[in-house]
Amino acid sequence: MKRTCLQRFSSVLLAATALGFLPAAPAQSVSIANAPPPQPRRPSIIFIQCDGLGWGDLSCYGQTKFQTPNLDRLAAGGIRFTSYYAGDAASSPAGAALLLGRETTHLKQRADGDVPLAADEITVAQRLQQTGYHTVLIGEWFLGGDGTSGAPWRKGFDEFAGYLDPGDTVDYYADYIWHYAPARIPSPDHPVAFQGRETLFDNADGKKGEYIPDLLAKATGNFIKTYQPDQFNGYRPFFLLLNYTIARPGTGNTLPVPTDAPYSDESWPQPEKNRAAMIARFDGYVGQLLEELKNWGIESNTVIFFSSDTGPQTGGGVNPKFFQSAGPFRGERGGLYEGGLRVPMIVSWPGTIRPGQVSDFPWAAWDFLPTALQIALREPPPNLDGFSVLPTLLGEPQTNRHELLSWELRGRETAQAARMADWKIVRSRAGEKWELYNLKTDPGETRDVADKNPAVIAKFEELLKK
Repeated sequence: MKRTCLQRFSSVLLAATALGFLPAAPAQSVSIANAPPPQPRRPSIIFIQCDGLGWGDLSCYGQTKFQTPNLDRLAAGGIRFTSYYAGDAASSPAGAALLLGRETTHLKQRADGDVPLAADEITVAQRLQQTGYHTVLIGEWFLGGDGTSGAPWRKGFDEFAGYLDPGDTVDYYADYIWHYAPARIPSPDHPVAFQGRETLFDNADGKKGEYIPDLLAKATGNFIKTYQPDQFNGYRPFFLLLNYTIARPGTGNTLPVPTDAPYSDESWPQPEKNRAAMIARFDGYVGQLLEELKNWGIESNTVIFFSSDTGPQTGGGVNPKFFQSAGPFRGERGGLYEGGLRVPMIVSWPGTIRPGQVSDFPWAAWDFLPTALQIALREPPPNLDGFSVLPTLLGEPQTNRHELLSWELRGRETAQAARMADWKIVRSRAGEKWELYNLKTDPGETRDVADKNPAVIAKFEELLKK
């Protein structure tokens, strides 16, 4: 039965919203100005993206020191990809690549600063919104703050609850949350019900009463309850982007978590206990989400993508090598070796995607936009770097394949990398000599064979010029 209001789970939040932070209007009373009428029975789409989770941090990817049973269950019910790549090795360009369907060689975002999305850069959220999807972002956002062209509500998200400031994103006990909610009946004079920072009194004055990842998980559950497609909203599908800061060093270069259980008795260093406990806690959020979808009878018409924006990160006393968080790969977040780029990707769509699959098909973050649009029964726009992998998800022939995947990590220097079939080139500075690795025989990128394969290097350079 559709709930007409959501329970209050923070002592502070003062404005009406349907995200679960406050009493909310019934879903059928919320409308978005100029939104086209929804088409019934198109699937909803959820993309869960972690910040700092490595390829080897899930037990279904080989982690042996701790378990992730709910993510393992998600993988068992769909496809687990072993050669999926992040958009970049830094959060801001990685996020832009995912949302815009563009390789980082064609983006303005940098590793050493947050560049807002431009007004003419159209995100997957905007494209889905234009087709009638209700679009919501919960969590972190590095692509434009209030007053910029890249603010979430200007990039296609009907509602937003999270953090715009990168420094506050890693405060696991922040004393506020940024909140944007539309008016029930938008008008030129009153387009939104609330926009701004809401104080979390349970965390004010240094208190630690509300763990932010827990708060975001509650908001997610309340959103599902309110905006599940049903007869009251014309079976309007939703697009939900969940950007979680998980297992990444927070304020003060620490990894705070309410408890290090169930790893309290392990002989590990305390930061490693905390990191494992954070991942276990997040795995619980995924389990809660799966139960919500099942309880409301919408699991078979909801596609879930799960991934990480980059590889794991050193910091807060954590060494990614302790848990082999990058799996068998070299490097970590901030570098263009496989450990910084190759991340988990699980896709589940009960009743549509055949369960229990493992695929080594190589694809990347910029393929998500055209894939999501094809799921939504829309053709992707021309001139994207990505293509739809829906045929692979459905077990059909995949006629489109990348001849080349390429990355540029722009900071004080521009690092570059590219993959072509089983070959990978890397260099830490533009103009330097390329390193060359064969990922089939040397996935750990330990043997540079550039001198022995000049023709391969020449082929890479020819493709990069295009």
